[in-house]
Amino acid sequence: MRFVIVTGMSGAGKSTALKILEDEGYFCADNIPLPLVEKFAELSGVQEDEYTNSYSKVALGVDVRAGANIRKIKTVLERLVAKGVSYEILYLEAGDGVLLKRYKETRRSHPLARDGHIEDGIAREREALQFLKEQADFIIDTSKLLPRELKEEISKIFVACQEYKNIFVTIVSFGFKYGIPVDSDLVFDVRCLPNPYYVEELRPKTGLDEEVREYVMRTETAHQFLDKLEDMIEFLLPNYVAEGKNQLVISIGCTGGQHRSVTFAELLYRHLCKHAGYGLKVEHRDIGVHKK
Repeated sequence: MRFVIVTGMSGAGKSTALKILEDEGYFCADNIPLPLVEKFAELSGVQEDEYTNSYSKVALGVDVRAGANIRKIKTVLERLVAKGVSYEILYLEAGDGVLLKRYKETRRSHPLARDGHIEDGIAREREALQFLKEQADFIIDTSKLLPRELKEEISKIFVACQEYKNIFVTIVSFGFKYGIPVDSDLVFDVRCLPNPYYVEELRPKTGLDEEVREYVMRTETAHQFLDKLEDMIEFLLPNYVAEGKNQLVISIGCTGGQHRSVTFAELLYRHLCKHAGYGLKVEHRDIGVHKK
């Protein structure tokens, strides 16, 4: 039996995760009383007969709605291990600003916002759930994920059973003339490379076009830059994972965000796709901006 505890920050996507797992054949239950978690795990794994049903895949939602009892989940999980019941913890995370925005958009109240201030509720919840985050087998930061992208990440872990290293990498191309992405963790400037903008037939194209990529990468300098960039990111990623970082935004900029930055973002994305275990996507923030 695969027994999954789905937990994390309110507003980070726990309900969505449970629905995704349910669609993938998991028996799911949300917010059951903590004293029943142990009994539920036992009943889920019993031998199937005419009176009982055994489930090979089970997911339970556990969060701060349990109130002060949330700390007792630690004892419950210890008893499960003692009885030979193995489990995995999936922790859904998101940044404070993202959570605040989601709450304001849905106009829901935070379960720990006793005084009405959502920010205070988020802070209390982070503190209350820290022990579960530290024990989590899988941490997914949904701050920049669309529902379909969350589904892809969950499917990798719980359906395809791929290795997962608890970090989601977003590669963003941008134009410096429109500003550096505010959520950048790493920023690289490729304005030192040949600019296709000054080639008339390439100007209307982007780094998504093969002709532009060939032009940008026609020099030894461009290839050295890419090699050093790939080497640096490969070095940094496992160290970020070891430090508990769950999301990394790598921003690559040129003047207008159309040609060179797009080329490098695409090439870095393709390179990292070869390394199993990292959640990964590429965005091109400023493609088409100059046409608006």
